[in-house]
Amino acid sequence: MTASEDLTARRCEPCEGGVDPLDAGAVAELIKALNGDWQVSDDGKSISREFEFAGYYRTIAFVNAVAWIAESEGHHPDLTVHYGKVHCLWTTHAIDGLSENDFICAAKMDRLLD
Repeated sequence: MTASEDLTARRCEPCEGGVDPLDAGAVAELIKALNGDWQVSDDGKSISREFEFAGYYRTIAFVNAVAWIAESEGHHPDLTVHYGKVHCLWTTHAIDGLSENDFICAAKMDRLLD
């Protein structure tokens, strides 16, 4: 099983705080399992990616699929939607940084476009 398949097979764990965010080493390992377009923020507290589509309908269909993943996992991204483009940012607000949940959901987004 590849690292990406491992992430997509996992489920998010509720995170209400009280745990530390992932350290830089863990983030560096987990980001390898994602599409190469994902970027870690300069402060290491979020990951983001921009997705492009051939039109508004496809853009909104993707957003709806992401919403379904987010609701299923109980973990929600910040999305900015434009005509033909979606910017997605994952972070775990309760810990002011990244958790494994962010990478699980990002991998599931990647899988939508495989």
